Amino acid sequence: MTTTRYGREHADEQDAEPVDPDEVDDDQLVRTEDGELIHEDTGLVVDEDNVDHGPEWRAFDAAERDEKSRVGSPMTQTMHDKGLTTSIDWRNKDSSGRQLSSEKRSQMERLRTWQERIRTQDSGERNLQLALSEIERMSSAQGVPKSVREVASVIYRRALDEDLIRGRSIEAMATASLYASCRQEGIPRSLDDFVGVARVGRREIARAYRYISGELDLELKPVDPKKHVPRFCSELDLSDDVERRATRIVEETTEQGLHAGKSPTGFAAAAIYLASMLSNEKRTQSEIADTADVTVVTVRNRYKEQMRAIDVGAL
Repeated sequence: MTTTRYGREHADEQDAEPVDPDEVDDDQLVRTEDGELIHEDTGLVVDEDNVDHGPEWRAFDAAERDEKSRVGSPMTQTMHDKGLTTSIDWRNKDSSGRQLSSEKRSQMERLRTWQERIRTQDSGERNLQLALSEIERMSSAQGVPKSVREVASVIYRRALDEDLIRGRSIEAMATASLYASCRQEGIPRSLDDFVGVARVGRREIARAYRYISGELDLELKPVDPKKHVPRFCSELDLSDDVERRATRIVEETTEQGLHAGKSPTGFAAAAIYLASMLSNEKRTQSEIADTADVTVVTVRNRYKEQMRAIDVGAL
Protein backbone atom coordinates (compact mmCIF):
# COMPACT_ATOMS: atom_id res chain seq x y z
CA MET A 1 0.00 0.00 0.00
CA THR A 2 1.48 3.29 -1.04
CA THR A 3 1.21 6.46 0.99
CA THR A 4 0.57 9.65 -0.88
CA ARG A 5 2.47 12.86 -0.12
CA TYR A 6 -0.66 14.33 1.41
CA GLY A 7 -1.09 11.22 3.57
CA ARG A 8 2.47 11.40 4.84
CA GLU A 9 2.17 15.10 5.69
CA HIS A 10 -1.18 14.52 7.32
CA ALA A 11 0.26 11.65 9.38
CA ASP A 12 3.20 13.81 10.46
CA GLU A 13 0.82 16.58 11.61
CA GLN A 14 -1.13 14.06 13.66
CA ASP A 15 2.02 12.62 15.25
CA ALA A 16 3.52 16.09 16.02
CA GLU A 17 3.04 17.23 19.59
CA PRO A 18 1.80 20.78 20.20
CA VAL A 19 4.51 23.25 21.23
CA ASP A 20 3.98 25.61 24.16
CA PRO A 21 5.27 29.10 23.17
CA ASP A 22 6.31 29.74 26.79
CA GLU A 23 8.67 26.76 26.72
CA VAL A 24 10.50 27.84 23.56
CA ASP A 25 14.09 28.97 24.11
CA ASP A 26 14.60 32.59 23.00
CA ASP A 27 17.97 31.69 21.49
CA GLN A 28 16.21 29.44 18.96
CA LEU A 29 13.89 32.16 17.67
CA VAL A 30 14.56 33.77 14.31
CA ARG A 31 13.18 37.03 12.90
CA THR A 32 12.11 36.71 9.25
CA GLU A 33 12.10 39.40 6.60
CA ASP A 34 8.34 39.79 7.05
CA GLY A 35 8.83 40.65 10.69
CA GLU A 36 7.59 37.33 12.07
CA LEU A 37 9.34 35.71 15.01
CA ILE A 38 9.46 31.93 14.45
CA HIS A 39 10.92 28.79 16.02
CA GLU A 40 12.90 27.12 13.21
CA ASP A 41 12.75 23.57 14.49
CA THR A 42 8.97 23.41 14.84
CA GLY A 43 7.87 26.27 12.58
CA LEU A 44 5.96 27.84 15.48
CA VAL A 45 5.14 31.52 14.83
CA VAL A 46 5.67 33.28 18.16
CA ASP A 47 5.05 36.86 17.05
CA GLU A 48 3.53 38.28 13.89
CA ASP A 49 1.82 41.38 12.51
CA ASN A 50 4.39 43.71 14.03
CA VAL A 51 3.78 47.42 13.45
CA ASP A 52 6.71 49.14 11.78
CA HIS A 53 6.90 52.62 13.32
CA GLY A 54 9.60 53.76 10.92
CA PRO A 55 9.12 55.59 7.62
CA GLU A 56 8.18 53.76 4.45
CA TRP A 57 11.10 55.39 2.63
CA ARG A 58 14.88 54.91 2.88
CA ALA A 59 17.51 57.64 3.07
CA PHE A 60 21.26 57.28 2.75
CA ASP A 61 22.40 60.71 3.96
CA ALA A 62 21.15 63.62 6.08
CA ALA A 63 20.12 65.77 3.11
CA GLU A 64 17.99 63.00 1.62
CA ARG A 65 16.44 62.29 5.04
CA ASP A 66 15.48 65.97 5.50
CA GLU A 67 14.07 66.11 1.97
CA LYS A 68 11.86 63.04 2.39
CA SER A 69 10.75 63.67 5.95
CA ARG A 70 7.15 64.83 6.28
CA VAL A 71 6.78 65.18 10.05
CA GLY A 72 5.99 68.43 11.81
CA SER A 73 7.13 69.89 15.08
CA PRO A 74 6.82 67.67 18.17
CA MET A 75 3.85 67.94 20.50
CA THR A 76 4.33 70.27 23.43
CA GLN A 77 2.32 71.03 26.55
CA THR A 78 3.36 74.69 26.44
CA MET A 79 0.78 75.49 23.74
CA HIS A 80 -2.95 75.23 24.37
CA ASP A 81 -3.44 73.07 21.23
CA LYS A 82 -0.17 71.18 21.89
CA GLY A 83 1.29 72.67 18.70
CA LEU A 84 -0.92 70.64 16.34
CA THR A 85 -2.80 73.47 14.62
CA THR A 86 -1.77 75.03 11.33
CA SER A 87 -0.59 78.63 11.37
CA ILE A 88 -0.75 80.97 8.39
CA ASP A 89 2.46 82.89 7.88
CA TRP A 90 2.28 86.68 8.21
CA ARG A 91 4.44 87.26 5.10
CA ASN A 92 2.31 87.85 1.99
CA LYS A 93 4.50 85.73 -0.29
CA ASP A 94 3.99 82.49 -2.14
CA SER A 95 6.20 79.41 -1.99
CA SER A 96 8.56 80.92 -4.56
CA GLY A 97 9.02 84.14 -2.58
CA ARG A 98 6.96 86.31 -4.92
CA GLN A 99 4.57 88.93 -3.53
CA LEU A 100 0.89 88.01 -3.56
CA SER A 101 -1.62 90.02 -5.52
CA SER A 102 -3.95 92.41 -3.69
CA GLU A 103 -6.85 89.96 -4.05
CA LYS A 104 -4.81 87.11 -2.59
CA ARG A 105 -3.55 89.33 0.26
CA SER A 106 -7.11 90.17 1.24
CA GLN A 107 -8.03 86.50 1.13
CA MET A 108 -5.04 85.57 3.31
CA GLU A 109 -5.96 88.28 5.81
CA ARG A 110 -9.49 86.90 6.13
CA LEU A 111 -8.10 83.36 6.55
CA ARG A 112 -5.74 84.54 9.31
CA THR A 113 -8.64 86.17 11.14
CA TRP A 114 -10.75 83.02 10.99
CA GLN A 115 -7.82 80.82 11.87
CA GLU A 116 -7.26 82.83 15.08
CA ARG A 117 -10.97 82.60 15.90
CA ILE A 118 -11.25 78.84 15.51
CA ARG A 119 -8.06 78.06 17.46
CA THR A 120 -9.96 78.62 20.70
CA GLN A 121 -13.39 77.01 20.67
CA ASP A 122 -14.51 77.81 24.22
CA SER A 123 -13.65 79.81 27.34
CA GLY A 124 -11.50 76.97 28.71
CA GLU A 125 -9.20 77.05 25.70
CA ARG A 126 -8.99 80.84 25.85
CA ASN A 127 -8.10 80.60 29.54
CA LEU A 128 -5.41 78.04 28.77
CA GLN A 129 -4.01 80.07 25.90
CA LEU A 130 -3.63 83.16 28.10
CA ALA A 131 -2.12 81.22 31.00
CA LEU A 132 0.42 79.36 28.86
CA SER A 133 1.51 82.59 27.19
CA GLU A 134 2.09 84.05 30.68
CA ILE A 135 4.12 81.00 31.69
CA GLU A 136 6.20 81.31 28.53
CA ARG A 137 6.81 85.04 29.14
CA MET A 138 7.87 84.59 32.77
CA SER A 139 10.00 81.56 31.94
CA SER A 140 11.93 83.56 29.36
CA ALA A 141 12.42 86.40 31.83
CA GLN A 142 13.72 84.02 34.51
CA GLY A 143 15.76 81.86 32.14
CA VAL A 144 14.30 78.54 33.27
CA PRO A 145 14.79 75.48 31.01
CA LYS A 146 12.14 74.15 28.65
CA SER A 147 11.51 71.07 30.79
CA VAL A 148 10.32 73.31 33.64
CA ARG A 149 7.93 75.11 31.26
CA GLU A 150 6.48 71.76 30.24
CA VAL A 151 5.93 70.77 33.88
CA ALA A 152 4.36 74.14 34.67
CA SER A 153 1.99 73.74 31.71
CA VAL A 154 0.98 70.27 32.90
CA ILE A 155 0.31 71.58 36.43
CA TYR A 156 -1.89 74.38 35.09
CA ARG A 157 -3.77 71.96 32.82
CA ARG A 158 -4.48 69.73 35.82
CA ALA A 159 -5.74 72.72 37.79
CA LEU A 160 -7.98 73.73 34.89
CA ASP A 161 -9.33 70.18 34.47
CA GLU A 162 -10.21 70.01 38.18
CA ASP A 163 -11.91 73.43 38.02
CA LEU A 164 -9.47 75.12 40.40
CA ILE A 165 -9.10 78.25 38.28
CA ARG A 166 -12.70 79.42 38.54
CA GLY A 167 -12.95 82.65 40.50
CA ARG A 168 -9.19 83.13 40.71
CA SER A 169 -6.70 85.24 38.80
CA ILE A 170 -5.26 83.49 35.73
CA GLU A 171 -1.97 85.37 36.15
CA ALA A 172 -1.64 84.31 39.80
CA MET A 173 -2.42 80.67 39.05
CA ALA A 174 -0.01 80.63 36.10
CA THR A 175 2.77 82.13 38.22
CA ALA A 176 2.06 79.67 41.03
CA SER A 177 2.23 76.77 38.55
CA LEU A 178 5.60 77.97 37.28
CA TYR A 179 6.95 78.40 40.81
CA ALA A 180 5.69 74.93 41.76
CA SER A 181 7.38 73.41 38.70
CA CYS A 182 10.69 75.06 39.67
CA ARG A 183 10.34 73.57 43.15
CA GLN A 184 9.49 70.17 41.68
CA GLU A 185 12.40 70.16 39.22
CA GLY A 186 14.95 71.52 41.71
CA ILE A 187 15.51 74.84 39.93
CA PRO A 188 16.73 77.49 42.44
CA ARG A 189 14.13 80.24 42.08
CA SER A 190 12.46 82.01 44.98
CA LEU A 191 8.96 83.40 45.10
CA ASP A 192 10.40 86.91 45.08
CA ASP A 193 12.14 86.16 41.77
CA PHE A 194 8.74 85.77 40.12
CA VAL A 195 7.22 88.83 41.79
CA GLY A 196 9.41 91.04 39.62
CA VAL A 197 8.10 89.53 36.35
CA ALA A 198 4.53 88.64 37.34
CA ARG A 199 1.54 90.90 36.85
CA VAL A 200 0.18 90.21 40.35
CA GLY A 201 1.44 90.77 43.86
CA ARG A 202 3.42 88.43 46.09
CA ARG A 203 0.56 87.72 48.48
CA GLU A 204 -1.75 86.64 45.67
CA ILE A 205 0.93 84.38 44.15
CA ALA A 206 1.66 82.77 47.53
CA ARG A 207 -2.04 82.16 48.14
CA ALA A 208 -2.46 80.58 44.70
CA TYR A 209 0.65 78.42 45.20
CA ARG A 210 -0.58 77.06 48.53
CA TYR A 211 -3.97 76.33 46.98
CA ILE A 212 -2.55 74.50 43.93
CA SER A 213 -0.01 72.46 45.87
CA GLY A 214 -2.66 71.40 48.37
CA GLU A 215 -5.44 70.56 45.92
CA LEU A 216 -3.20 68.72 43.43
CA ASP A 217 -1.17 66.92 46.11
CA LEU A 218 2.12 68.09 44.64
CA GLU A 219 5.08 66.42 46.32
CA LEU A 220 7.34 69.43 46.80
CA LYS A 221 10.46 69.14 48.91
CA PRO A 222 11.80 72.09 50.93
CA VAL A 223 14.16 74.31 48.95
CA ASP A 224 17.82 73.50 49.53
CA PRO A 225 19.73 76.78 50.22
CA LYS A 226 22.82 75.20 48.64
CA LYS A 227 21.22 75.38 45.19
CA HIS A 228 21.13 79.18 45.33
CA VAL A 229 24.87 79.51 45.97
CA PRO A 230 26.21 79.05 42.39
CA ARG A 231 23.79 81.59 40.88
CA PHE A 232 24.45 84.24 43.52
CA CYS A 233 28.24 83.76 43.29
CA SER A 234 28.06 84.11 39.52
CA GLU A 235 26.07 87.33 39.72
CA LEU A 236 28.50 88.72 42.32
CA ASP A 237 31.50 87.69 40.17
CA LEU A 238 33.06 85.62 42.97
CA SER A 239 35.64 82.87 42.52
CA ASP A 240 35.19 79.12 42.74
CA ASP A 241 36.92 79.16 46.11
CA VAL A 242 34.19 81.37 47.56
CA GLU A 243 31.50 79.15 46.07
CA ARG A 244 33.15 76.03 47.51
CA ARG A 245 33.42 77.53 51.00
CA ALA A 246 29.88 78.89 50.92
CA THR A 247 28.60 75.45 49.92
CA ARG A 248 30.44 73.84 52.83
CA ILE A 249 29.04 76.44 55.24
CA VAL A 250 25.49 75.73 54.05
CA GLU A 251 26.02 71.96 54.27
CA GLU A 252 27.44 72.05 57.82
CA THR A 253 24.82 74.44 59.18
CA THR A 254 22.01 72.57 57.43
CA GLU A 255 23.11 69.33 59.11
CA GLN A 256 22.70 71.12 62.45
CA GLY A 257 19.16 72.18 61.47
CA LEU A 258 20.06 75.85 61.53
CA HIS A 259 18.15 76.50 58.29
CA ALA A 260 14.78 75.41 59.69
CA GLY A 261 12.24 78.19 59.34
CA LYS A 262 14.73 80.45 57.55
CA SER A 263 14.54 81.92 54.07
CA PRO A 264 16.67 79.73 51.71
CA THR A 265 17.88 82.74 49.74
CA GLY A 266 18.81 84.67 52.91
CA PHE A 267 20.58 81.62 54.31
CA ALA A 268 22.60 81.18 51.12
CA ALA A 269 23.39 84.91 50.97
CA ALA A 270 24.77 84.87 54.52
CA ALA A 271 26.98 81.87 53.70
CA ILE A 272 28.35 83.68 50.65
CA TYR A 273 29.09 86.78 52.76
CA LEU A 274 31.02 84.71 55.29
CA ALA A 275 32.86 82.78 52.58
CA SER A 276 33.81 85.98 50.73
CA MET A 277 35.47 87.36 53.87
CA LEU A 278 37.37 84.12 54.44
CA SER A 279 38.64 84.18 50.83
CA ASN A 280 39.59 87.90 50.90
CA GLU A 281 37.02 88.66 48.19
CA LYS A 282 34.70 90.57 50.45
CA ARG A 283 31.42 91.94 49.15
CA THR A 284 29.30 94.26 51.24
CA GLN A 285 26.17 92.97 52.93
CA SER A 286 24.17 95.44 50.83
CA GLU A 287 25.54 94.04 47.55
CA ILE A 288 24.80 90.46 48.54
CA ALA A 289 21.34 91.37 49.90
CA ASP A 290 20.42 93.08 46.61
CA THR A 291 21.56 90.06 44.60
CA ALA A 292 19.61 87.62 46.78
CA ASP A 293 16.63 89.99 47.01
CA VAL A 294 16.61 89.96 50.81
CA THR A 295 17.18 92.62 53.44
CA VAL A 296 20.55 93.54 54.90
CA VAL A 297 19.23 92.63 58.35
CA THR A 298 18.51 89.08 57.15
CA VAL A 299 22.04 88.66 55.83
CA ARG A 300 23.54 90.04 59.04
CA ASN A 301 21.48 87.84 61.37
CA ARG A 302 21.99 84.62 59.39
CA TYR A 303 25.71 85.37 59.05
CA LYS A 304 26.15 85.71 62.83
CA GLU A 305 24.25 82.46 63.45
CA GLN A 306 26.38 80.56 60.94
CA MET A 307 29.66 81.94 62.27
CA ARG A 308 28.76 80.80 65.80
CA ALA A 309 27.70 77.34 64.62
CA ILE A 310 30.77 76.29 62.61
CA ASP A 311 34.52 76.16 62.98
CA VAL A 312 35.64 78.96 60.67
CA GLY A 313 39.29 77.89 60.79
CA ALA A 314 38.47 74.49 59.31
CA LEU A 315 36.98 75.91 56.11
